[in-house]
Amino acid sequence: MSSCCTSDGSCSTGTTTETITEARTTVYQVTGMTCGHCESSVSKAVGDVDGILSVDVDVKAGLVTLRSLADPDDALIAKAVDEAGYEVTGRAA
Repeated sequence: MSSCCTSDGSCSTGTTTETITEARTTVYQVTGMTCGHCESSVSKAVGDVDGILSVDVDVKAGLVTLRSLADPDDALIAKAVDEAGYEVTGRAA
């Protein structure tokens, strides 16, 4: 069985994958996370915010790192985290 994708990221269907090189990284401090379920909940909630490309949650450190094309809206991120049951205490320095 062969793949429809080529080594340059193009597919036989004419679709290409896009590489994003100018993404911004923002780190938030989040309280209340204690386990893998917390990690999943926060990742999904923040990942569902428009413009977010990726989310990395470090439960032990209480940090949520996200990548986005533009500077994220802190209020939208805080709302998403709040709806997941946790609290953003600010951006990490």
